[in-house]
Amino acid sequence: MNEHFDIVETIRLTEKATLLSEKLNKYVFRVSPRANKLQIKKAVEALFGKTVVAVNTAHCRGKVKRQRQGTFGRKAHWKKAVVTLKEGDKIDLA
Repeated sequence: MNEHFDIVETIRLTEKATLLSEKLNKYVFRVSPRANKLQIKKAVEALFGKTVVAVNTAHCRGKVKRQRQGTFGRKAHWKKAVVTLKEGDKIDLA
């Protein structure tokens, strides 16, 4: 799990994440559940070449979903990281 691509899986492009990036210079990533804040910081700095000021993490539980014929299943648990960049730094999402 030392590779940066193993730590940062995807960037979350939701309505709330877009508002955070526009107003507060914070970006939301889906990261590996085993990654800690220091590993996330180093991975984002290496992948995007920006300076990270703070990293906040949260474990998100998978939702219970109904499948065919009334049986229930569960989506996977995942970890979210909200990364604050230095003033003036931006990540181009286009």
